[in-house]
Amino acid sequence: MNRERKAPDVVIRRLPLYLRALELIDHNESPIISSEQMAQIIGTSAGQVRKDLSYFGVFGKQGVGYQTLALRDELRRILKLDREIRVGLIGVGNLGEALVRYHQKSPVHRPLQIVALFDTDPKKIGRKIAEVEVFPLEDLEKRIAEFKIKLMILTFPAVNVQEVVDLCVKNGVKAFLNFIPASIKVPFGVKLHTSDVTLELQSLAYYT
Repeated sequence: MNRERKAPDVVIRRLPLYLRALELIDHNESPIISSEQMAQIIGTSAGQVRKDLSYFGVFGKQGVGYQTLALRDELRRILKLDREIRVGLIGVGNLGEALVRYHQKSPVHRPLQIVALFDTDPKKIGRKIAEVEVFPLEDLEKRIAEFKIKLMILTFPAVNVQEVVDLCVKNGVKAFLNFIPASIKVPFGVKLHTSDVTLELQSLAYYT
């Protein structure tokens, strides 16, 4: 399963859906899963499942399918979820706090560990949200190094965003999940995913 080739971002973003489907299956009852079963669970086609997995050298047996446990473990490896990944969050407002609480309660949140929160409000510094401490934003550089943070969630007001992101990148952050309605640039080799609730709602309005 090591004959990998570069996969498009849209394929990478579907892999967690496949992994979630596999984690919901009792492998004792279903030791083998077909591409048709996977497709039905996540709402795509069997051909799409096979094509996506083939990017990573993952091929099921024709007429049989995939070994459930082996495929689950392989997807974890591909997504680098076979090791702990330390996550930080900047902006402990309503959205930031809700994200932390939701993530910490999720039964599948490990190995993605939120280890540090950052804010500029003195009243929030030192608080713990779902057992995760809030640090002053001015300590960002020091805490990234201390906690070995590789992924950062951005939920703070759109002020000095690029400066903050640049500082994170400089200190080793490799990926960002951004909820800020702002234009952000990251260098090659660093990944940025932006989620704008307003834009999502506007696109859904078309179907109403």
